[in-house]
Amino acid sequence: MVTSDEDPARVASRLTGRAATGVPVTSGTPTHVVLDDGTPVVVKRGDGRGAVRAEVAGLRWLAAAGAVRVPEVLGHDEHWMVTERVPTGHPGPEAALHFGHALAALHSAGAPHFGAPPPGGPGDAYIGLARMRNAPGVDWPDWYAEHRVLPYVRAAVDRGTLRPDEAALFERVCERLPELAGPAEPPARLHGDLWHGNVLWGADGEVRLIDPAAHGGHRETDLAMLRLFGCPQLDRVLAGYGEAAAPADGWQDRVGLHQLFPLLVHAVLFGRAYAQRALAVAHATVG
Repeated sequence: MVTSDEDPARVASRLTGRAATGVPVTSGTPTHVVLDDGTPVVVKRGDGRGAVRAEVAGLRWLAAAGAVRVPEVLGHDEHWMVTERVPTGHPGPEAALHFGHALAALHSAGAPHFGAPPPGGPGDAYIGLARMRNAPGVDWPDWYAEHRVLPYVRAAVDRGTLRPDEAALFERVCERLPELAGPAEPPARLHGDLWHGNVLWGADGEVRLIDPAAHGGHRETDLAMLRLFGCPQLDRVLAGYGEAAAPADGWQDRVGLHQLFPLLVHAVLFGRAYAQRALAVAHATVG
């Protein structure tokens, strides 16, 4: 019987059909394993129901755009996935510029609607360890409020991370979203969890993206996520993006608005410090 506690080397062999060394290069998950033919792979266990299916579908949807590179999925089942391992190098200005171009092309590939899951992916997906519901929407401000801000405000209140009276501030932000959101844009094909830890700077000079929470959304959300925790060569990434498809005027003033989603997710997962950051951003957003 296959379980989520299966040995990663055995998983790699079972899902790729190729023998593995049996000795993981690293422990835990994700785990680096070397196949007997010398191919290095990454073995990752899903952390929730449907998590593997969502991640595999997300990687394939991003790859289908022919814009950004992602690790190839070599095999998966309900609990595990095996991908190629990307040798990493140092962030460089040319790689950053090219990444900016590629990210703009990814977003331009579009999505059927806001909240669209990747083809074959579940509506109930994940961002990190948090549940993320992909439900369809036509109007971005209403969709963002209903599916990306208020669910995590309620969850943070339930966990005691936010006080009920503090939740009212986020409700005011949501009420004003139509006037704060900037020009209307079509749904973009988002990575969805684009912090710097999910940006791999390849030794070959090309960036790969990992661990997506892919969905149809507003392209400024990915750009805001890159700025939230810092990203190497960010100025060059944004310069490349601007050369390919400049964001709408005033987008930098809307960064905080788009950062509310990941900050609230972090407040639910990691506690009060992130709730305080989200409150500060919300205060700055509504004045």
